[in-house]
Order: sequence, then structure tokens, then C-alpha cells
Amino acid sequence: MVKVNENFVKLPASYLFVEIDNRVKAFQKKHPEKEILRLGIGDVTRPLVGPVVDAMKRATDEMGCAETFRGYGPENGYAFLRETIAENDYKDLSIEPDEIFISDGAKSDTGSIGDIFGLENVVAVCDPVYPVYVDTNVMAGRAGEFVEGKGWSKIIYMPCLEENCFLPSFPEQVPDLIYLCFPNNPSGVSMPKSQLQAWVNYANQHGSIILFDAAYEAFIVTPGVPHSIFECSGAENCAIEFRSFSKTAGFTGLRCAFTVIPKALKIGDVSLNQLWGRRQSTKMNGVSYPVQRAAEAVYTKDGQKLIRENINYYHHNARIILQGLKAAGFTVYGGVDSPYVWMKVPAGMTSWQFFDELLEKCAVVGTPGSGFGIHGEGYFRLTSFNTTENTEKAVQRIVEQFQ
Repeated sequence: MVKVNENFVKLPASYLFVEIDNRVKAFQKKHPEKEILRLGIGDVTRPLVGPVVDAMKRATDEMGCAETFRGYGPENGYAFLRETIAENDYKDLSIEPDEIFISDGAKSDTGSIGDIFGLENVVAVCDPVYPVYVDTNVMAGRAGEFVEGKGWSKIIYMPCLEENCFLPSFPEQVPDLIYLCFPNNPSGVSMPKSQLQAWVNYANQHGSIILFDAAYEAFIVTPGVPHSIFECSGAENCAIEFRSFSKTAGFTGLRCAFTVIPKALKIGDVSLNQLWGRRQSTKMNGVSYPVQRAAEAVYTKDGQKLIRENINYYHHNARIILQGLKAAGFTVYGGVDSPYVWMKVPAGMTSWQFFDELLEKCAVVGTPGSGFGIHGEGYFRLTSFNTTENTEKAVQRIVEQFQ
């Protein structure tokens, strides 16, 4: 008799953002006349910049000619893109092209990285946390059983609270795998280099591996905040880094990212670089040639200039949210080194109650903090990825309704 993977059955019926989408669709059906302003899911709105589009067009034309047509590409990415990333993002950090693996998204890679680790490994996550880290470990069978009010029995939760600036502290139990995301999703806060270095030292001392999600590094403006964990001494011996073109260059619909695994990173005599390469070559055929040429164009002089303009646009929106809500008396965090603003919901309301109230009274969509974990309750995430006009209108509606 066929059996299902029982670990999947343990998961909630729907992914957080699917639940949000279902509620918004129901509201829109009930109120078709209302303009819904979306500051919820972290999807960009600015179009791809010209150099990226031009590069993709040229590559697509190449695919239409017998002389330049390409079939299967290298599973780990074309050399031209891996070399470009190494030369630009890791110029002074001794990361080599063959330590960079091109993929279709940081979400995919942070979810799939567990494939190369044993099920007996103990996982630690920040709380609140990007749900993919937890859910994929549930699917794999590392999470144990769900305990209402506590979370998954085998996962170590590191509370990121207002009193500790939403930064994690070292847990009492030493984990094997440590997920860190900074600038953070959902809280929007960043981690100073000194504190990230302390985590690298901790991992090397205890033989742990840090899985570092740097998807929002392009938004960093604060001096002393590292863009890469490999800026920290010893990180090549204990860390894997995930990066994405989604928020940096608007590739949410195009799909391209990369994971960095140093050759120095080993468990015993086993190279994690080689294991991940083996995993990728078995489970995927790589990212398409036109998309990789588009990603390469991100690093051109014009590409960098125009992409920085888009990031500045989102920064401006984040300031509108941050300053507007703060002036109205709300308690807010993040929004400086990140496209996310983390706000306290009004007293006496849960985060889902605030979501429903905001949708019903203001036709504004955000993300309930409880969807990111137990310690996200009482908070709400807003994103800066809409247009400036819609961002201003959304903040005005919130202020008028709740001030």
C-alpha cells in the first residue's frame, strides 16, 4: 500500500502567504469596488532595468541560431556568471568561482540545503523566522512534533525580542545547524559585524554550521554591517551563504540566485562543496542561459547604477512607512538596512486580528507576525515594495484608522 510522507501531513494546511492570499481574494470578491494596497508579500514592483532586459534579449536571440544555440548548461552555473559574482561580490574575500552555485532562488536553496545533512542534526532558528527554514525541516523529519504554544519539539528557537533588539542570543543547547538571516526577514533589523563574528566564533568552537541568508544585503546602508558572513574571520570553516537577485535586481519573476560553499568547509573528510554540487547535478539542470546572462548584466556599470536607483526607491518607501507610523505613535523597527518594517499591533489585538481589521477598514494588506513564529505575535510586517504613491496612501489609511 502506498504511503505518504507523514512529515508533510504535520504541516499547517497552507503556507503563510497562501493563507494571506486566500483572505485577500475573499475580501476582494466581497468588495470589488475597493482598491487594495498590498504591503504584505515581499514582491518587487519596479521593472527589470534596461541592461538586464537587453542582455536577456541578446541571449534569447542566440538560442534561436544554430551557431549559438545552447542545450543543457552546467548544473552549477555558467562560468561567466560565477566568475562575475566572485569578482564583484567577493572581490576581497577569497571566494572562488567554483565555490559559487547558481540556482533559481534563495528560497529553493535554503529549503533544499538540508538534503546534504543528516536527519539527526539539531536545528536552531531565530523566532520570528522566515517560515521556509522551519517548514522544510519539518518535511525532512528533523522537527519532531508540534507542541501548541511552544513550536516543534526538536527545533531550538532563539527568541528575537524587543529587549534584545530582535537579535538572537546563543542557545543553552548547542545546535548543529544555525539559520541566520540578516538584514532580517521579518523584523528588518541588521546585525553588526562584531555580533556576527561572535556567531562565527561560536560555530567554530562547537563544530556547528551557520546557514546565512543574505538575500537583503543590497539594502544595507549602515556602516559596520557586513554584506557577507565571509567578512568574518573563520567563516569559511563554518558557514554557507545564500544570496538572491530577487530583491536586489527585481528577479522575483525571473528566478536566479546563488549559494556560496567554501571548499574549506568540511565535516570530517567530507567536502560540503562537493556534496552540494552532487545534489544539484542530480536534482536540477541549472538556470536557463538567458536568465544567467541577465544576471551577469546586473554587474555592468549601467546595471549597477539603475539597480541602485531602484533600491533607493524602495528605501524611500520604507522611510515613508517608518516615519509616518512613528509620527502617529506606533512602535516600529527595521526599515533602514531592509525593505521591511516591523510594527507593534495596537494593544489588545492579535496580529491576525490586526490583519483582518486592516484589510476590512483600510483595504491594506500586511503580514501577521505570528505567521513567522510564536515570538512574532503582537507584531506586523509591512514591505516597501509597492509604489511610492500606494505606500503613502496605505500609511495615511492606517494612521487615520488607528491613531
